[in-house]
Amino acid sequence: MSNQTVVKESYEMKSPDFIDIIKSAITKATKERGQVNVLIAGKSGVGKSTLINAVFQGDFATTGPGRPVTQQTREIKKEGVPLTLFDTRGLELKEYKETFEELENLVENRNNDSNPMNHIHMAWVCIDESSRRVEDAEIELCKLLANHMPVIGVITKASSDEGFRLKVLDILSTVKNVVRVNSVSKTLDDGYVIKPSGLEELVELAMEVVPEAQKNAFAAAQRVSMNQKINKSHAIVATAATSAAATAAVPIPFSDALALVPIQVGMLAGITSVFGFELEKGFLSTLVSSTITGGGATLLGRTIVTNLLKMFPGVGSVAGGVIAATTASGLTVAFGEAYIAALAHILQEKELPEVKPNDIVVEFKNRFKK
Repeated sequence: MSNQTVVKESYEMKSPDFIDIIKSAITKATKERGQVNVLIAGKSGVGKSTLINAVFQGDFATTGPGRPVTQQTREIKKEGVPLTLFDTRGLELKEYKETFEELENLVENRNNDSNPMNHIHMAWVCIDESSRRVEDAEIELCKLLANHMPVIGVITKASSDEGFRLKVLDILSTVKNVVRVNSVSKTLDDGYVIKPSGLEELVELAMEVVPEAQKNAFAAAQRVSMNQKINKSHAIVATAATSAAATAAVPIPFSDALALVPIQVGMLAGITSVFGFELEKGFLSTLVSSTITGGGATLLGRTIVTNLLKMFPGVGSVAGGVIAATTASGLTVAFGEAYIAALAHILQEKELPEVKPNDIVVEFKNRFKK
């Protein structure tokens, strides 16, 4: 019997309950991703719905009117997306001060909740560039909201600045910054086409001002910036590599290398969640099941059995060898970075709902081999 066969049988005998590992990884990833809540305000016709659908996964603004929480504010959610939007209307009404009183009560009640995930974490106040003016209601709204959360001014339907952004920034002194955005392509009367713009700048600014605990959720919910998803995923890989190194400091015999499996699966879950996939619908279970070898070893196990001795000559027999901390860390980084590269590549070619687990498995294996 070969040394590789001995190790494979050892993996089979000591194979953990992958269902429990996956459940635990999903619970942890969901908790660490958290929830982000964004208030979006603006007059009717300002382009909030178009902006929402351009920035966020799931076509939020087309999923229905949402649940009314005040006379002028509705709460909009979509299953599987870690985002709640509060859409506030009524700024054009003469009675907007009453709208503000209702809104302030809503914000205070939410932000006094003992669970920070229920707070409203950020506000976007939208102003139509074609109006060329800032209304009193918009000024007062920004002042009100800035007492409770970071506020971003969003100039919508942007086509010709002519100094308007600087004017808005000067008038709305309580906002963090003002971003000009054109959410969809627009053809002018002279045939000139204005392409979407400003969306990535808006997402980058939002990532700067949103609380740290909500950054993963916002990265997952937005559809504009792949860099934000990649950057947050790099951080997950770094954490997993540190954990793998600490686990291997024992060090781990090859035959007991499944001690690293929960770390690997947890890393997969975290990256999957930050890229915006729905963990609770069996996506991760299918993905992990597809990367398990016949005896129950994960891709990590297969790497150890088939490739590790080639990478590290002179460590002795497979049965007697050990995984050092640097080896465990290096394998974890290679594993995680290949997965990130696979997801990023696939999402450049397909919309997130179109991606199947097998698409990722095939691309991931190709990336990992490289």
